[in-house]
Amino acid sequence: MISTNGVSLSFGGQKLFDDVNIKFNPGNCYGLIGANGAGKSTFMKILSGDIDPQTGTVNITPGDRLSVLKQDHFEYDEETVLNTIMMGNKKLYDIITEKNAIYAKEDFSDADGMRASELEAEFAEMNGWEAEAEVGVMLSGLGIPNEYETKLMKELTGAEKVKVLLAQALFGNPDILLLDEPTNHLDIKAIVWLENFIMDFKNTIIVVSHDRYFLNKVCTHIADLDFKKIKVYTGNYEFWRKSSELAQKLRGNLKKKNDEKAKELKEFIQRFSANASKAKQATSRQKQLEKLKLEDLPPSSRKYPFVHFEQVRDAGKEILKVENISKTIDGEEILKNVSFTINKGDKVVILGNKDLAQTTLLQILMGEMEPDSGSIEWGVTITKSYFPSDNSEYFASGEHNLVDWLRQYSTDQTETFVRGFLGKMLFSGEETQKKTNVLSGGEKVRCMLSKMMLSGANFLMLDGPTNHLDLESITAVNDGLIRYKGTLMFTSHDHEFINTVANRIIELDKSVQEDRYMTYDEYIQRQVQS
Repeated sequence: MISTNGVSLSFGGQKLFDDVNIKFNPGNCYGLIGANGAGKSTFMKILSGDIDPQTGTVNITPGDRLSVLKQDHFEYDEETVLNTIMMGNKKLYDIITEKNAIYAKEDFSDADGMRASELEAEFAEMNGWEAEAEVGVMLSGLGIPNEYETKLMKELTGAEKVKVLLAQALFGNPDILLLDEPTNHLDIKAIVWLENFIMDFKNTIIVVSHDRYFLNKVCTHIADLDFKKIKVYTGNYEFWRKSSELAQKLRGNLKKKNDEKAKELKEFIQRFSANASKAKQATSRQKQLEKLKLEDLPPSSRKYPFVHFEQVRDAGKEILKVENISKTIDGEEILKNVSFTINKGDKVVILGNKDLAQTTLLQILMGEMEPDSGSIEWGVTITKSYFPSDNSEYFASGEHNLVDWLRQYSTDQTETFVRGFLGKMLFSGEETQKKTNVLSGGEKVRCMLSKMMLSGANFLMLDGPTNHLDLESITAVNDGLIRYKGTLMFTSHDHEFINTVANRIIELDKSVQEDRYMTYDEYIQRQVQS
C-alpha cells in the first residue's frame, strides 16, 4: 500500500497540492486525473520519491517494491534490452550481477562459495529462474522479437525503447506500479496487451493517461486532482464524468425534492454499476456503487469548451478523388501510389505506424506540399478547413492578442462577437489579451479549433486534434465532431475518439493497406486476430 499524509507543494508561488491525504490500496487501479497544469505528473514524482514535498510524507508498506515507468529514453543506451528490463527489479538484478561476478573469479574462495550459496537462495526465492522467461513473454506481448534481448538499447527505435521501458516497469510483479502516459507511442496490439496485463494485475496501480478508453477499461477508481486536493471515487473515468455532471445538476436544483433526487441518483447508479460489474478487475465495484449517496459524488471545477462545427454550404455529391499519389522526402519513400475516393458524409480516420505518412498525405491534400506524381480532384462545392499537426507558424509572431488573432478569421468583426466566441473556448477576461506567442500547447489547439469553427467549411481535415488537450477538451472536440454534418478526415491515437467519430478506416503504410467502412473496435479485433 502507498499513502500520503499532509502533502503540500508550491511552484513559483502557485500551490499545486494543499494537505493531500490519500490512500491507494492493493488490488485497485487508480486513474489520476486533473486539468492540464494541475500537477498530475508532479504528484507521481512525489510518490516515486523523485521530488520531495514541502510538507507531509509518502508512506509505503515496509517491504513493498515500487516500480515507475521511466521517461528518459536514453538512460540505458549502453545496456542490453535484457539487462534494462531486469533492472526494473533492482534487488534481483543486483543479486544476478554479484552472483555472476563471483562465478567469474579464477581464485574461487570458501567465502565466495558461502556468499554464492546465499545469493542462490535469494535468487530462487525471488523466482529468478523464471525471470528471463518472464522477460520473453513481455517482449512478445509488446511486439518485440525475443532476439532483441541481446541488442543494446541505443540500437532500438524510439517506439521500441518505449516498449522496453514499459516492460522494465512491469517486470517482477511490483507491489506498486506508477505509469505516466503508458500508451504513448504504443501500437494497437501492444495497448491491448497492456490493458489485459493491468486488468489481471493483483497489486496497486496508479496511472495518468489522456486516453479515455484506456482509463475506462483498466481503472477501478478515479483519483481526482481538483481544488488542490486529491479525492478518490469508485468507478472508471466515464462513471466519474457522468456522476460529476449529475452531482452538479442535483446540487444546483435546490427546489427539487429529496426523494426525486434520490430516485434519479438510484437510477444512475444502477445503470453504471450493472456495466461496471462486467469488468474482471472490478468484482466488488457494483456493491460499492450501490452504497453511493449524493455527497459521495464528485464536485468539480472543470469546464468544458463548446466545440461546434457548422457548414455554411452543403456539399454536392462529388467530394474528393485521389489517384496514385506518391511522395519521397529526403530520399525516403513516404507515400506510394495512394488512391481512394471520399464520399459525402464520410468520417475517415487515417491510421498507420508512421505519423509522417499521414501528415504528408493531409498536407498534399491541402495544397501545402506537391506530390511527386498522381492527381487530386476536389468537388467544386467543397470548402476546406485544416488543423495541422504543427501549428507554430500561426502563433510565432506574437503581434496579436487573442481577440485580434481570431478576428482575422471571422466575418463578424465586432468585439462582442469575437470575445463571446473566445469565451465558449474558455478564454475570458484578461486571458483574451494574451499575446499568441505565450500560449500553451492546449491554448493554441483551442485557438485553431475556434478558427476552424468560424470557417463554416463542409470538409474538415484534422491532424492529431486531441494532442495537448486535457480530458474535458478532448471530450468536447469528440462530441463536436460526432455532431458535425459534413465530411471529415482525421488522424488520432485516441481509441474513444476514433471509435465514436469515424465511420470509415483507411490504413496507410506508404500505400493503402486497408480501406473499409467499420468501427475502430472492429478494426482492432481484426488486427489482434491477424
